[in-house]
Amino acid sequence: MRMARRRLLLVIALVAACLPAMASTAAGAPDATVVVNAKAGLATVPDTAIGVNHAIWDSQLGTNAVNDLLGDAGVRMMRYPGGSYGDIYHWKDHTAPGGYVAPNTDFDSFMAGVRRAQAQPIVIANYGTGTPQEAADWVRHANITKGYGVKYWEIGNELYGNGHYGANWEADNHPDKSPAGYARETVAFAQAMKAVDPTIKVGAVLTTPANWPDAIVGTGDAANWNQTVLSIAGPHVDFVIVHWYPGGSTTAQVLANADQIPDMMYLLRQQISRYAGPDADRIGIAMTELNTTYGRNTQPGALFAAEAYTSLLENGVFTVDWWNVHNGPGKPSTVGGQPDFDDFGLLSSGGCTQEGPCEPPLNTPFAPYHAVKMLSLFARPGDQLVRAGSGDPAVRAHAARRPNGDLAVLLLNSDENNPRTVSIDYSGYTPSSAAPTVHTFTNGATGIVTSTGGSAASQTLPPFSLTTLVLHPSGQATLPAAPGQPTGSATDRTATITWPSVPGVVKYEVHRQLGTTSEQWGETSGTSFTAGNLNPGSRYTVNVLARDAAGALSWSSPPLTVTTGSPAQSTCRVRLTNVSDWSSGFVGGVDITNTGTQPITDWTLTFSWPTGLQQVSSGWNATWTQTGRAVTVTGSTRIEPNATVGTGFVGSYTGPNIPPTAFTLNGTPCSKESE
Repeated sequence: MRMARRRLLLVIALVAACLPAMASTAAGAPDATVVVNAKAGLATVPDTAIGVNHAIWDSQLGTNAVNDLLGDAGVRMMRYPGGSYGDIYHWKDHTAPGGYVAPNTDFDSFMAGVRRAQAQPIVIANYGTGTPQEAADWVRHANITKGYGVKYWEIGNELYGNGHYGANWEADNHPDKSPAGYARETVAFAQAMKAVDPTIKVGAVLTTPANWPDAIVGTGDAANWNQTVLSIAGPHVDFVIVHWYPGGSTTAQVLANADQIPDMMYLLRQQISRYAGPDADRIGIAMTELNTTYGRNTQPGALFAAEAYTSLLENGVFTVDWWNVHNGPGKPSTVGGQPDFDDFGLLSSGGCTQEGPCEPPLNTPFAPYHAVKMLSLFARPGDQLVRAGSGDPAVRAHAARRPNGDLAVLLLNSDENNPRTVSIDYSGYTPSSAAPTVHTFTNGATGIVTSTGGSAASQTLPPFSLTTLVLHPSGQATLPAAPGQPTGSATDRTATITWPSVPGVVKYEVHRQLGTTSEQWGETSGTSFTAGNLNPGSRYTVNVLARDAAGALSWSSPPLTVTTGSPAQSTCRVRLTNVSDWSSGFVGGVDITNTGTQPITDWTLTFSWPTGLQQVSSGWNATWTQTGRAVTVTGSTRIEPNATVGTGFVGSYTGPNIPPTAFTLNGTPCSKESE
């Protein structure tokens, strides 16, 4: 018997030795590694972060059942009276000429629901068919008569759709439908409304970068919508409003849209800083409508909602409002094995179409509702979002640090058919050995399941799922306070960072974010630091951390992004102009000036696009080529001292069209002339 056992063990060992190496790898190695960098702080979650749209044509707007569902999902902002209805709605008599108004959806009923859900309102003042006086009277009714304390007021909705650029879906009775006309009236609205209640915040409508009609200059206009509105109304408003309905016909395409968000918000903030006048940093950004085109009621919609909300909040948007609570069925289909009704709503309307099966019973939550609820479990008001990422395209990761020392990690597995085992590495945070709390929402589920399992370092993500881990720290050391918001300035090669002092701190560390890792630029006992040897035309995002005498390191400051430019003086100067733009492509003009003392012949101009979604299609007066983001322009026209030659190109873009800020001519960095 012993000999037989030995022979059997020998055979098993030999067979195991002959098996492919991948068999043991599949059993033991993770599919992906997630990295969480608690030193790389992003925005802090505001109490208005998670929002939805409520519409006066929705008979369920004022019901306890719906508002309890919204409150349970952690919705803390509700928008009223609903998209384009905002420009036809008259609050005094609760009418919307040309539209349908459901019973029990008046403003006071809406506010009762807001309070029941423990949310805040954001209200669209009727710009299209209303007046500044009507809006001011609404503020008086809301905040003086009723004491509702409505803080956020939008001036109209999507007024760029009033026919000025061709498309006409938004009501606008004003004779001047240009961006300048809207901006001037917005100033009048803001002044009238703030005369009633100076504490309110007033928002103006902007276009979302790379979405129509962004960058288009209309007939008779001096500039595009955003530049015009910000230049006139910027000093009088407190936030701006953008909407986003990105396309896509697969889960991968839908999620890839969210990758544009950092560049989108960067460009929008650049526009605000450039055109909105003094103290432009005070102006917030609100994404008051958001939805997707694929899997609206199924898991792709849930994954997109989680990814887009989180990415927008990481980039400082103060509210993200899903369109809509109820909407009604469109064309039904099957997505990921589940029935999808092409319904923009978070909750079922219980409707039917002739094209397929009826929706589930009224108010049944669709998958994006559960994603919104997951977000409220992941990131709570006061939490600081921090950098997280994955090496697997199918796995996306986000993280939030909580004031009590806990850390939450949100993980998305977009693989419809396969689970993903992930290992999780932490920088700047040491989790305890206790099993984390795990919240999971899987494909086709009717709710989020909460359990404990796995570890802080390893989790298995079900196919097509959302998972949130909540971890406790290994110790509760007393940390110094985090530094406040840094400010900064940059040249072509340096960046100077300044921040408020923190009592009891002996050193400050300055860290640059490099994806999910950090590079320490240096440390100082003062409140200012200058980094050198930087690359011209590059973006740098930095955080400041405070260290006390015991060596304890604080949370990171809010992030600061600085962009290096071109040298102030050079032997060449480049001017890039946007000659014409159609929101997906543009004609660019490039003027090269010889500011030196010697003629330039057989020249080569180089620059790099800031994003990977910008492309030169063709050019003239020179030879244009592009490899990756790098563009090379070669010409043989002789450029005499103090002379200028012109060239140009046709460019396309499928994301924010951020202009390059650094150009090199024959290896020499050129100064840049502003457009």
